[in-house]
Amino acid sequence: MVHTPGTRFENMGRRVDERVGSAIPRTEEEIKKASSYLNDEVVSHVRQDSAQALRSAAAQLGKLADRLDANRAGRKLE
Repeated sequence: MVHTPGTRFENMGRRVDERVGSAIPRTEEEIKKASSYLNDEVVSHVRQDSAQALRSAAAQLGKLADRLDANRAGRKLE
């Protein structure tokens, strides 16, 4: 099967290439926007929430340490 220049198949291929080629810059721009959003919004919230979770865990560990000290001393802590 020989394809001569100007066949429907080649024309369709050119149209597909043009459309895909024009979509690439838009896609790259959308990826940059999504990346910026993730960095600016999502990451900062995760860090903030993580810091709060660590503070809460530290407080609970402090209470546990107090209970261990109280048990070692033979007294009961509420």
